[in-house]
Amino acid sequence: MADKIRCAHILVKSESQAKEILDRLGRGEKFSNLAQQYSIDGSARRGGDLGQFGHGVMVREFEKAAFSLQKGQVSGIVKTQFGYHIIKRLE
Repeated sequence: MADKIRCAHILVKSESQAKEILDRLGRGEKFSNLAQQYSIDGSARRGGDLGQFGHGVMVREFEKAAFSLQKGQVSGIVKTQFGYHIIKRLE
């Protein structure tokens, strides 16, 4: 298992908005463009890029989903105390 991974995410407040974004990703829209447009955290201006992180840095639900992804893979909707995330493993 990787010690550190690099991911991007899109964070929104509602599950319905997260579902709409997942649908748009499925139709081929670019992850970073959707992150810039919709994500409500500071990573939005970087296309959702969170940089590299190791275990114990992110909240448990986010970390579990992020570390289960393969490079280039996009998660389903991951609910945390911050809202609804869609995570993409970058490397």
